[in-house]
Amino acid sequence: MSIALSIVSHGHGAQVLQLLTLLSRSSGGWISRVWITLNIAEPDLTQALARSDGAWQGKLDVRLICNNKPQGFGANHNHAFLQDQLQPIPAPYFAVMNPDISWHQEPWRAMVQAALQDGVGGVYPRQFDPHGKPQDHARRVPTPKALLCRYLGRASDRHMPSATPDWANAALLLFRRAAYQQLQGFDESYHMYCEDVDICLRLQLAGYRLVEAPGASVVHEASRASRRHLRHLGWHLRSLLRLWHSPAYRQYRDRHEQHSG
Repeated sequence: MSIALSIVSHGHGAQVLQLLTLLSRSSGGWISRVWITLNIAEPDLTQALARSDGAWQGKLDVRLICNNKPQGFGANHNHAFLQDQLQPIPAPYFAVMNPDISWHQEPWRAMVQAALQDGVGGVYPRQFDPHGKPQDHARRVPTPKALLCRYLGRASDRHMPSATPDWANAALLLFRRAAYQQLQGFDESYHMYCEDVDICLRLQLAGYRLVEAPGASVVHEASRASRRHLRHLGWHLRSLLRLWHSPAYRQYRDRHEQHSG
């Protein structure tokens, strides 16, 4: 059971190289192929990947995709998935991961074991910040009221039990290849935010389960860019509006209300 891993760099060359070194030392042999997409030109990273002295050389099958122009989050990972589909032996699992992820103990074995359960289509690990504080990476479906309460500091789901979330962020998500293909991947109409919410909702609407992998944990240096940059905040708000008007959101909310009623 192997995993094709997709990583997108937006000028994160140093983090990508650190991540490849970490993967080469502690992937447990689960990673069959690593797709690295350069969303902007990164000559230093390109040269480093071409050298033969990297710690990952001979241990990881690293494939490079260089974009002519920047693409959105979903488009980049979808393209990597399609490229992996063209390989002679596509991996049965496809994972998307941010460059700012690391770990103390490899999470892959636990994630694959969770994915082997009946009906599971998506798996995520627990996430901690660099200081060991648990992150709010798995949440209930966002509503306007819930988000308002969240930003006013009154959120009730900030430390929600991990068994009950509707979605998990895509800093690290592992999919059954068949499930990702059935969903046609991420919805590329979302530029940068809410793609993970959307795909998690559609995954469950398609009859798959989204689960946390027991024992799997990673460190995530989340940037929270939408809280610091107006441009990112604008993208985030537009994506939320798109999500709230999407068929997947309405169907998921309707199903939840029927079950809770």
